[in-house]
Amino acid sequence: MSRFDVIAIGRVGIDLYPLQVGVHLEDVESFVRYLGGSPANVAVATARLGRSTALVTRTGDDAFGTFVRAALAGYGVDDRWVAGLPGHATPVVFCEAIPPDHCRIWYYREPDAADLQIRADELDLDAIAEARLVWITLTGLSREPSLGAHLAALDARPQGALSVLDLDYRAQLWESLDEARATAWRAIPRARVLVGNLEEVGLVTGTRDPDTAARMLLEQGPSLVVIKLGDRGAVAYTASEAVRVPGVAVTVVNGMGAGDGFGGAMCHGLLEGWSLERMLTYACAAGAIVASQLGCAPAMPTDAEIEALLAEVAARA
Repeated sequence: MSRFDVIAIGRVGIDLYPLQVGVHLEDVESFVRYLGGSPANVAVATARLGRSTALVTRTGDDAFGTFVRAALAGYGVDDRWVAGLPGHATPVVFCEAIPPDHCRIWYYREPDAADLQIRADELDLDAIAEARLVWITLTGLSREPSLGAHLAALDARPQGALSVLDLDYRAQLWESLDEARATAWRAIPRARVLVGNLEEVGLVTGTRDPDTAARMLLEQGPSLVVIKLGDRGAVAYTASEAVRVPGVAVTVVNGMGAGDGFGGAMCHGLLEGWSLERMLTYACAAGAIVASQLGCAPAMPTDAEIEALLAEVAARA
C-alpha cells in the first residue's frame, strides 16, 4: 500500500439539515441528510483537492453506518478503517440554520457514540506513521477508549511529521470545560500543528488575545498555530513569523462546515509547502465556499472552485 497523504481520525455521523433555512428547529418541516462529523468532513475536503485520504472511525452496525461508508467512498475517501459496531447507533446531528451566524446544533450520541469506540490496539500504526499528514480533533479525546487511541496515533508519528490537532470544542460532548482543557494540554505537545477558532483557543489558553494565546501554545512544542477569525479571516504563527489574511465575503447560508473546509484546504497547503499567506488565503476561500451552501460534505470545494473565487476577489479589489 502506498502511504496516504492524509489520514483523519474520529467523529462521523449523519447531519440532518433543515430545508427551511432561517426557521427555528421546532418549526422545521423537512430535513436533508448529509455525511457529517468534522474529521469526516476534513477527509472529504482533502479528497476533493486530489489528496489520497482515509478515515479511521466507527459507526453503528445500522443503515446509517451503511450510508456513511457509501458516502465516503463516493467522495473518494478510503473507508478500510471504518467499521460498524453491533449494539451502537451511528450518531445523528440536527442543525438549525438561521443565517448569517445562528447555527445551533443538537447531538444524538448517547449513551456511547460509535466513533468514540476506536481502540488503540485496533489502529494500523504503521500506516498512521507513514501518512504524510494525520488530522485529529479535540472531540476524539473526550472519552475512552478513543482518547487512548488518538494519543497512540500521535505518539506513532515520526519527529517533525505533520500531525494536526483541531481544537474542535463541542461543549455538549464533554463532562466539563476543565476536563476538555486538561485533556487538550495532554495532546498539544504531541502535535506539530494546532488549529482552532478564537473561542476554542481562548477556552484552552485562558486568553482571547491571538498573539498571547499563540505564544503559549508554541511554547508547548507545536511549530505552527493557526487561529480562525470567522469572516475576519485567519492568522498563523510560528516561532519567527505571524501572518494574517482577511476573510472572503460571501452570503452565508450555513456556517457549520466552514471550518472543516478551511481545515482541508490548510492540509493541502501544508502538503504543498506553501507560504503561510498563500495557505491561509486559500483556506479562507475554501471555508467561504462551504459557508455559502447548506450542506457541509457536498460543499467541500475543488481546487478550481477555490481558485475561481480567489480570482473573483482579486478582480473586485
